[in-house]
Amino acid sequence: MKYKNPIIIAFTLLMFLSCSTNPFTGKKTLALIPNSQLFPTSFSQYNQVLSEGKVITGTQESEMIKRVGQRIAVAAERWLNANGKTGYLNDYKWEYNLIQEDVVNAWCMPGGKIAFYTGILPVAQNETAIAVIMGHEVAHALANHGQQRMSAGMLQQGLAVAGNIAIKDEKSRNAFNQYYGIGSQVGVMLPFSRSHETEADRIGLYLTAIAGYNPDEGAELWKRMAQASGGQAPPEILSTHPANQTRINNLTALSPQAKAEAKKFGVSAFRPIGNY
Repeated sequence: MKYKNPIIIAFTLLMFLSCSTNPFTGKKTLALIPNSQLFPTSFSQYNQVLSEGKVITGTQESEMIKRVGQRIAVAAERWLNANGKTGYLNDYKWEYNLIQEDVVNAWCMPGGKIAFYTGILPVAQNETAIAVIMGHEVAHALANHGQQRMSAGMLQQGLAVAGNIAIKDEKSRNAFNQYYGIGSQVGVMLPFSRSHETEADRIGLYLTAIAGYNPDEGAELWKRMAQASGGQAPPEILSTHPANQTRINNLTALSPQAKAEAKKFGVSAFRPIGNY
């Protein structure tokens, strides 16, 4: 069979040349935007967020965020070095900040720029839960999930353009646009995002345990997250994240695995959970 459409040839070649293997997952991943371009943009956006928000410094909570972040970063480096990936983090510029805003959220940009919002602290309740959140957010950066999502979005848009060019009949083209938009979102992009969240839960819980924090707190944290949400969440199939109960079940099952991984690094006892 010969490819007659140069657009198909171009996309096939682009996907082949733009894949990399991530050490944390062992999977081939899309990387249409190289980190050499992505990281500087990420760092600039992070600085803008900090300039527009109220960054908390010199408090017990802000120091805890930095302390936990540094421990998770060290755990990641230990894991990478032990698995023959020395130097993987050379371009990462770790930074941890607490921002005054009443939203239950935290995030990590590509390249290691992390923000916690004060609204998540009452739900976390303790430093171990902060470590679970930190591990999850750092895992997104380590597994290049931001890079993959941007690449997938570019591919989604590119295929839409290709379809509009290839389909000459207007009625058929309109039908394609309608069904492709819904189908690619519900059938591809949302499951793709949910898989990233599950992946980050697994990697993050391992890092949490290697950093000396009890991974059992992962499921307990998400029970509190579910309670804080008041049950207000879309059906899992229409969400970028797994359902709360799905995550609770996964984290419960993952905790013994995380403890076993931590033992490989000499961690057999964990810090007391306690409160802040």
